[in-house]
Amino acid sequence: MKIFVTGGTGYIGSHTCVELLNAGYEIVVIDNFSNSKPEVIEKIKEITEKDFKFYEGDVCDKELLKKIFTENNIDAVIHFAGYKAVGESVSKPLKYYRNNIDSTLTLLETMNEFNCKKLVFSSSATVYGKPKSLPIKEDFDLSTTNPYGSTKLMIEDILRDLYISDNEWSIAILRYFNPIGAHKSGLIGENPNDIPNNLMPYIVKVANKELECLNVFGNDYDTHDGTGVRDYIHVVDLSLGHIKAIEYILNSKGIDEYNLGTGNGYSVLDLVKTFMKVNDVEVKYKITDRRPGDIDACYADASKAQEILGWKAKLGIEDMCRDAYNFIKKNK
Repeated sequence: MKIFVTGGTGYIGSHTCVELLNAGYEIVVIDNFSNSKPEVIEKIKEITEKDFKFYEGDVCDKELLKKIFTENNIDAVIHFAGYKAVGESVSKPLKYYRNNIDSTLTLLETMNEFNCKKLVFSSSATVYGKPKSLPIKEDFDLSTTNPYGSTKLMIEDILRDLYISDNEWSIAILRYFNPIGAHKSGLIGENPNDIPNNLMPYIVKVANKELECLNVFGNDYDTHDGTGVRDYIHVVDLSLGHIKAIEYILNSKGIDEYNLGTGNGYSVLDLVKTFMKVNDVEVKYKITDRRPGDIDACYADASKAQEILGWKAKLGIEDMCRDAYNFIKKNK
């Protein structure tokens, strides 16, 4: 089986490529390195001791996608490619709507043209907006608090409409909670090209003395310590969820949504303090203003993924903190 992975050198994409190769799949990867680095390709090969075909380019490029599908017999697609910073999406909404929606439409049109109708889509827990209760289940009302989340919800709606129009499609929509951590080898992990937007890479850069201080955005949320609570999931657990989703869609038709999270909520300060403890390192931080679009708390009910896909997160917050720092130390 040959799987086409868009955004395959990014943080989640690269870890999923490793797990796909380890599971015996062939992969074809595309990325434009807008938030990743070319050396990730060789690191994936080093970890797995397997080769794969890579194309540098943009998923919005219809001619390139047609070339890829012509040159490769693609059985299914995992679609990661897209911009993902909540704060930036608020300040630059047009950038997010143009890139995230356009790339997905271009991909879906090409898949349809080549009769490849099996897709795993990288969605987000942001589609739940400010949830009415916790933990969050897949049948909750959907809404968004920022343009990034809105692009994910729009794409979900596009996929549901696509399936209604053609029941030959098999689509798994994976709603991620908050992936952190790194591969245990220390070869791949989260290393954004610019100042980090996500919490963990910011923490590790402060611990590594690359940045002076961690900004904690708000301490007046309705949580146990006033800082935002999230469901942090190890990126390797998340990647294994994609393997289970691929196995499922290759042998079925239909469309469904699945939460990928641990079901546990940890605050920003919980994460900072655990990181300092397990790695025996100081992380300086200061409280600053809330970010627009952030909510108090968000954690998953992931029982549907366990029941239908046979997937469950296994790694804990200590593993996430330890592996994230190990990656940074090995890549100074």
